[in-house]
Amino acid sequence: MRLNYPVGIRIVKLPCTGRVAVIHLLKALEKGADGVFVAGCMEGDCRYQAGNLRAKKRVAYVRQLLQSIGMEPERVAMYNLSSGEGPRFAEISREMAEKVRQFGPNPVKGKGVRKEKAA
Repeated sequence: MRLNYPVGIRIVKLPCTGRVAVIHLLKALEKGADGVFVAGCMEGDCRYQAGNLRAKKRVAYVRQLLQSIGMEPERVAMYNLSSGEGPRFAEISREMAEKVRQFGPNPVKGKGVRKEKAA
């Protein structure tokens, strides 16, 4: 559809949002993402029955973790939309990018990650 969304967004395609694990969301933040959002199918319309519901619970858990360490929980979000809602995806991308921009850079970006020494 050649829709415009912010250039800094990296799309990771999965067969189902149910495959998104807590560690994936946390690793994205640890590796430098200022925010992460999961775009899944509509509730009750999951091809794999309840994958999007599992993802929703995992996103909620990560938000709790972020809040407990003093980060903005809104840096991680879940949205439900159908595959035919490309314009809505682009709109969500822009909204999320603006929200994250207001928070500023990720405060844990790269902390705790060991640098490998060159031999």
